[in-house]
Amino acid sequence: MAHRAGFVNIIGNPNVGKSTLMNALVGEKLSIVTAKAQTTRHRIMGIVSGEDYQIVYSDTPGILKPNYRLQQNMMNFVDAAIGDADIILYVTDTVEKGDKNADYIAKLRTVDCPVVVCLNKIDISSQEKVVELMQWWKEQLPGAEIIPVSAKENFNLQSVLEAVSSRLPEAPAWFDKDQFTDRNLRFFASEILREKILENYSEEIPYSCQVEIEQFKEGEERYDISAVIYVMRDSQKGIIIGKRGEMLKKVGTEARLEMEDFFQKKVFLSTFVKVDPDWRTSRRELRRFGYEE
Repeated sequence: MAHRAGFVNIIGNPNVGKSTLMNALVGEKLSIVTAKAQTTRHRIMGIVSGEDYQIVYSDTPGILKPNYRLQQNMMNFVDAAIGDADIILYVTDTVEKGDKNADYIAKLRTVDCPVVVCLNKIDISSQEKVVELMQWWKEQLPGAEIIPVSAKENFNLQSVLEAVSSRLPEAPAWFDKDQFTDRNLRFFASEILREKILENYSEEIPYSCQVEIEQFKEGEERYDISAVIYVMRDSQKGIIIGKRGEMLKKVGTEARLEMEDFFQKKVFLSTFVKVDPDWRTSRRELRRFGYEE
């Protein structure tokens, strides 16, 4: 039997469950998941391999209208994912308006690769609504396969796997069969800490923060990790630290515990907060943080 392999790029609007879906399909928590929009900033690959196939899933930022350079670069990741996909997995849900960011739906009508639409969150909808939405999407994208799923409840994900694997091109594996992502442990340490910031702070604070891992040292018994949280204003620095440093300690503890679970090793985590007012708009800074080529 011929070996099949390809890049399955996941796109869609914010908060429809793209990251939850990829984590469920890969069987690992690779993308952070929160209730806030713009949780995913990078393009993150998750790799699933079988004896005669390899699926390289790629999670992407939620589609939005850019307001500053960081967001524009995030949308560049989305556009690149549309351009280099072997299969596009477009994720929508039973809550959002179907025509949100209609220009991207129009793009999907013109792509050369197969499109699979995942209608997510059917666990919070009615059967009548799901049938109605599936028909609407079939009219919008006649050539696509429409699959109702609940990524959170792991419902009907086997149908997604079958739809994807049956459309993979014949090709050798792109990565080692035991590899499950293209990212290193330093990246996941920064993402875990950023997830805890998203979960613990409200309003503009999480969107004004960037995490950089300054030191990542592996010892025999533990990882020693030093992280810097960059914010844009002194007032934000005070909010991140909190009264008597209590908020920063809380976030650091939560991040450390999740890192230990992810790395399966003890972690000593040091966190610091610095002000960098231009990090979201400076090309040099965005390149340093991996958002720009």
